[in-house]
Amino acid sequence: MTPQTEDFYRYEFKYLLNLDQREAIESEISQFMSYDGHVHKELGNAYYIRSLYFENDAATNFYEKIDGLQKRNKFRLRTYGKKFEKGLPIFLEEKNRNGDRIHKHRIKIDYDHMNYFCDSSLRYDLCNIFPEVDLVEQFFFEATRKMLKPTVLVDYIRRPFISPYDMNFRVTIDSNLMALRGDSLFKSTEGNWLYCLAGYTIMEVKFHRRVPAWFHRILQAHNLRRLSISKFVQGMKKTGLAVDLS
Repeated sequence: MTPQTEDFYRYEFKYLLNLDQREAIESEISQFMSYDGHVHKELGNAYYIRSLYFENDAATNFYEKIDGLQKRNKFRLRTYGKKFEKGLPIFLEEKNRNGDRIHKHRIKIDYDHMNYFCDSSLRYDLCNIFPEVDLVEQFFFEATRKMLKPTVLVDYIRRPFISPYDMNFRVTIDSNLMALRGDSLFKSTEGNWLYCLAGYTIMEVKFHRRVPAWFHRILQAHNLRRLSISKFVQGMKKTGLAVDLS
C-alpha cells in the first residue's frame, strides 16, 4: 500500500531557556495547556526523538542556514526510540522554510526500506518501492543532485503542550540535546554522544496565524526574544562536521 504523505504548514518561533526560565514558563503555560497524548510518564511526561539528517561533504544545508537563506530545505529520517522495536514509527521528512513559514512533509516508511534512503547505490529502487510518491521523488532528485548522505544523528527529549482552545497552537520544550556522527538511525549508534547547549532548553512555539495574547504576555514577562536555533546546526558544529565561519 502506498503511504500517505502528511503535510504541515505553520510558523515556528524558537527561544533558548535556562533552567529557571524553563521551570517558571512550564508552570505558567500548564495553566492554559496540557500534555499531548503521546507523552510517556516514565520520561517525565515527555517523549524521545531521534533524527538522522542528510548532508553533503560541502555542508550545503548547514551553510544555507548559517547564511540565513530565506528559502531552504533539508531531509531527515525521524523516529521516537533509541532501538528499533516492532511498531516504532519511522518517517522520511522534508522540512522547508520560506522566511518564517515552515512547510513539513513526511511519509511513514518501513524499517527494511531505510537502506534505500541511506545507501546511494540503492536509491534508484526508491521510485519502484514508492511509486508516484512526490516526496520520495523529491528526495531522490535532491539527494542525487546535491550528493546527500546520512551524516549526523540528533537526539533529545520533548515535552509537548497543546491548547484545548486552539488546536493549531503548540509549545514544545526540548532538552538533553545530543549529537553523534552516524549514517543510520539504529546501527552503530553506540559512541561518544556529545551534549549540545548544555544547561539550556529550546522552546518551540508553533502556530498558524497568531500567538495567543496570554502566551504573548508570558514572553514579555520573561523578556524572551526569538533566536535562530537549529538542532541540525548544533549537531553539525558539536561533532566537528562543519564550522560556523560567521
